[in-house]
Amino acid sequence: MTSTTARKKDSLRPWAVGVWLVLWQGVSMLLTAVYPHGSLLLAPPVSAALRLCELLPALDFWRTILHSTARIFGGFLLSCILGVLLASLAAANRRVREFLAPAVLAVKTVPVASFIILALVWLDSDALSFFISALMVFPPVYLNVLEGIRQMDRQLLEMADVFHVPLRRRLWGIGVPQVYPYFRTAMSLALGLCWKAGAAAEVIGLPNGSIGERLYNAKIYLRTPDLFAWTAAIVTLSVALEKLCLLAADRLAGKAADEWNCKR
Repeated sequence: MTSTTARKKDSLRPWAVGVWLVLWQGVSMLLTAVYPHGSLLLAPPVSAALRLCELLPALDFWRTILHSTARIFGGFLLSCILGVLLASLAAANRRVREFLAPAVLAVKTVPVASFIILALVWLDSDALSFFISALMVFPPVYLNVLEGIRQMDRQLLEMADVFHVPLRRRLWGIGVPQVYPYFRTAMSLALGLCWKAGAAAEVIGLPNGSIGERLYNAKIYLRTPDLFAWTAAIVTLSVALEKLCLLAADRLAGKAADEWNCKR
């Protein structure tokens, strides 16, 4: 209840968005007044919105969106599965935790651009965004789930041992309710990271028919409205997928809790 209230308090407010749009428009007008081609440096929000409206009916726009989403979101899903599985193993075995620690630290600290350039030596550009997205998502999922398992109520686990509770019921009745808040936080953070890293990988790798290719072309041909239009598309996709994933995860966790309560 408290976390839900906190999320609502931290949500975007229309007035704040409006103020930033007015500031954006003001800076764009100032640049246009000072420089002959100031709109090339910062396109006004109206121009970006109109360009996005022009792109929306085009079949090529949606093909590009689906192409990039499949790879970036696919990397996110794969990394979530691996993060949960390896965090469970690491919580159960100290050697596994010690073995994974240097790799997790390296992924957390090494710049994304370094991984992208290195991955281009190994992978085709079409697989680059999938790999980079998965790589960037893994540390927050792994570390949050591992911390959630560590913070589980040991008395409940001991009680389950005493009463010989089956593994499946331990998982859904004790493990999921206690670890899920940590996993949910990791999902929210990781979805933003995967889109940032995936789009950066596409801009460098330039796979055909990707959002990164469109961003790069907008920069090359000085199409600033296109740059902001495609950026707005990325932001919208990231926010929409985050809402859908968290909603689906909340429902699955709630269903598991209801099933557990019915069997008690």
